[in-house]
Amino acid sequence: MLGLEALELARIQFAFTVSFHIIFPAITIGLASYLAVLEGLWLKSGQEVYRDLYHFWSKIFAVNFGMGVVSGLVMAYQFGTNWSHFSAYAGSITGPLLTYEVLTAFFLEAGFLGVMLFGWNRVGPGLHFFATVMVALGTLMSTFWILASNSWMQTPQGFEVVDGRVIPVDWFAVIFNPSFPYRLLHMSIAAFLATAFFVGASAAWHLLRGRDNPAIRKMLSMAMWMALLVAPIQAMIGDAHGLNTLEHQPAKIAAIEGHWDNAEGGPTPLILFGWPDMQREETRFKVEIPVLGSLILKHSLSEPIPALKDFPREDRPNSTIVFWSFRIMAGLGMLMILVGVWSLWLRWRGALFSNRAFLRLALWMGPSGLLAILAGWFTTEVGRQPWVVYGLMRTADAVSNHSTLQMSLTLVMFVLVYFSLFGVGIGYMMRLVRKGPVTHEGREHNEGGAGRQRTAARPLSATAEGFDDDDDGREGRN
Repeated sequence: MLGLEALELARIQFAFTVSFHIIFPAITIGLASYLAVLEGLWLKSGQEVYRDLYHFWSKIFAVNFGMGVVSGLVMAYQFGTNWSHFSAYAGSITGPLLTYEVLTAFFLEAGFLGVMLFGWNRVGPGLHFFATVMVALGTLMSTFWILASNSWMQTPQGFEVVDGRVIPVDWFAVIFNPSFPYRLLHMSIAAFLATAFFVGASAAWHLLRGRDNPAIRKMLSMAMWMALLVAPIQAMIGDAHGLNTLEHQPAKIAAIEGHWDNAEGGPTPLILFGWPDMQREETRFKVEIPVLGSLILKHSLSEPIPALKDFPREDRPNSTIVFWSFRIMAGLGMLMILVGVWSLWLRWRGALFSNRAFLRLALWMGPSGLLAILAGWFTTEVGRQPWVVYGLMRTADAVSNHSTLQMSLTLVMFVLVYFSLFGVGIGYMMRLVRKGPVTHEGREHNEGGAGRQRTAARPLSATAEGFDDDDDGREGRN
């Protein structure tokens, strides 16, 4: 297929499926915590606007959660089908970590999800809030175990190699490997930011169309507070993560910086833009700032950072890809900080909900968090190459013995099925967003109880509502 070998097709297939999958857990993590905050604020203040927003976003959460589960199952099977040699080599570590994720996080989420979605009129407010918090905690625990597994592949420790297989000898060291704390914080906050900009874009969309009510305003206000406070924290965590990567994966940093040679000595400049050429071993058309690379990564005005030519050709990541994926991620992060600061200025002037230029920017920034997550994962995973377990097992040795034809056919099938299936799901979720929240005054209460109307115990009933032909923001029923 297109002159690619089976190994390359297997990598593309996994990259395609994980890129689709990561979108849904990121929104699930952020929305679960957002729903817990909304319900907590409603219980504390009694303001119905928080209840209205909870009902609205819980429907979107239900659709997103379902798509995340389905897309995640496919990835789990790929470890056995496409990467069987990796599973045989490192399965004694990655297998238990993923099992712990199922036994703790997934069971916790699944156990309380029904109460959260269908128990609003069946259980007391305290128990319902507890269920929402448990679902939010479950999503974070899932992040914990998945990132522990991935981080171990990046910075492995706590193991021995016996008869060509990795054997764990210290589970604490396996889980809390050197890069794990940075990756866990970086990914968790990225999910919160992605959700904040998704929520903010939804509010901006309605405000630009003249749909102004307390619920819409509260959505935008909460989203912009998150951007203002958390985006700068994410930048600081990213900087610490970069220093950790420099210590444990210097070739990745050299590829990210597009830095090839230290023959001339002296401090390393920061290359803002350019085109790293893997064949010519140079970064062409570069625009650079002297010394700044050493200052950021070494906190020094004289010490150079590692260069790609310090490593054998076969051990170098693809600098062309990670150079630009990192800059996309960092650039979007800077835009998020800018949006947060602008929102503070407009809030001070009383124009947060009326400045159309800002609302248009907030709308366009809706997918920015998800795009930054994708760019960050490309930087992390492509930058680890040519290793699947860094320094221990090469990706070429991990792939199953499939033919190019087999990998080509399955890749085409994945593309067709994913775009059709998840395209419909995402479209339905966006349709829910376009309807917007219904304010308390416009909704009939469903008190439940014996002999009264109850919520049907079907998963899709969590999102059930009548849609008018026009998008005027009214629900048919709740």
